[in-house]
Amino acid sequence: MDTDTAHSVAHVLIEALPYIQRFAGKTIVIKYGGNAMTEDHLKASFARDIVLLKQVGVNPVVVHGGGPQIGELLDRLGKKSEFVDGLRVTDRETMDVVQMVLGGIVNQEIVSLINRYGGRAVGLTGKDGQMIRATPLRGEDPDVDLGHVGQVEGVDPAIVHTLDHSSFIPVIAPIGFDREGRAYNINADTAAEKLAVVLDAEKLFLLTNTHGVLDGTGTLLPKLAAPQVDEMIRDGTIHGGMIPKIRCALDAVRSGVNATHIVDGRVEHAVLLELLTDEGVGTLISR
Repeated sequence: MDTDTAHSVAHVLIEALPYIQRFAGKTIVIKYGGNAMTEDHLKASFARDIVLLKQVGVNPVVVHGGGPQIGELLDRLGKKSEFVDGLRVTDRETMDVVQMVLGGIVNQEIVSLINRYGGRAVGLTGKDGQMIRATPLRGEDPDVDLGHVGQVEGVDPAIVHTLDHSSFIPVIAPIGFDREGRAYNINADTAAEKLAVVLDAEKLFLLTNTHGVLDGTGTLLPKLAAPQVDEMIRDGTIHGGMIPKIRCALDAVRSGVNATHIVDGRVEHAVLLELLTDEGVGTLISR
């Protein structure tokens, strides 16, 4: 390593130092999805980010999705996916596939990646330790039965606290259960938001396939307060599929999470860049 390169590395470390000091001992909930979860080089960079955060004293909690992987396996099994209001209709057979993909294939791949880079990840679903209690979610049309699509009724964070304050890293599939023990598929953004609130997390990260929140000219807005976001929804600047994710971010900060970050998961090491550098790679939303 030449002197200029060494100085560049030292500069990066010094820039990160105050952030490391600020967030040491804090819990950060990260919803992992999109391209970051399907492209090999992004999966590797995400896993290394999580290991480094744990190593410097931050407590990361990973909540992951898996919609494309579920759709792919359903196609291979010859079962057609049906969506209503953007929600996958989930009958009993589909729920079996959801549990196989989210709680098995995807969850264990993330655990293995984190462990490969020196972490100590533990795979969970919301059923473990009776963590995520759910009730059936009703769509806009009350006559349409979405099946095993759930909404969060309550969260018991005991098992996450046990892992979070040790050397382990929880990796959670968003599968809940009801009072009769039936399993439900829960939106990963929503599950991450509810966990962040109950865990009294310092921050919630939502990894997406967009640069963050953009203004009317398409320029990234690095920081927004909740009232500004409300206005952007009202005037149509924020629209379409971004609205549910933004509402999730607002619910988190209004329920006690210090800040939510909408982060571009297509950027390598996006979590570290957003958390530990001055510039960041997304939009920070605060109260």
